[in-house]
Amino acid sequence: MKPTPLHDIIPVLQTAIGPVILISGVGLLLLSMTNRLGRAIDRARALVRELREGHDRDRTATLAQVAIIYRRARLIRLSIALASLSVLLAAVLIIVLFLTALMQWDHGLPVSLIFIACMGSLIASLVTFIYDIHLSLVALKLELEAVTGQPV
Repeated sequence: MKPTPLHDIIPVLQTAIGPVILISGVGLLLLSMTNRLGRAIDRARALVRELREGHDRDRTATLAQVAIIYRRARLIRLSIALASLSVLLAAVLIIVLFLTALMQWDHGLPVSLIFIACMGSLIASLVTFIYDIHLSLVALKLELEAVTGQPV
């Protein structure tokens, strides 16, 4: 097998730029998600501390908030896992692109399937993240109703 000339690899490098940019963008998304997870965990710990110390006036409402926060933390964890899978698939995509160029394979199916899986994982991560945001508003509504005594 003869070596692949540089002029054949340059288009592969240009094609690989897209997945590299995707990795950077999803990295920022992961930073946001891990921050949300940390805040949810901190809030749950504060509410549990209030329950243990008996400072809470409405135990039922606080327990409902803790349950929602736990659901949110699980959703954020799933969202982080799916986004991480998307990044891993993008990295695999880059490697497969280079291997197909170096080995002079002319099979687009593996590249297409990896790209579709990468985007599918990212979409699922974002949908899960949006649902977490919805649940955070539900928890806020419970908290506001507990303070005001009226439905929000």
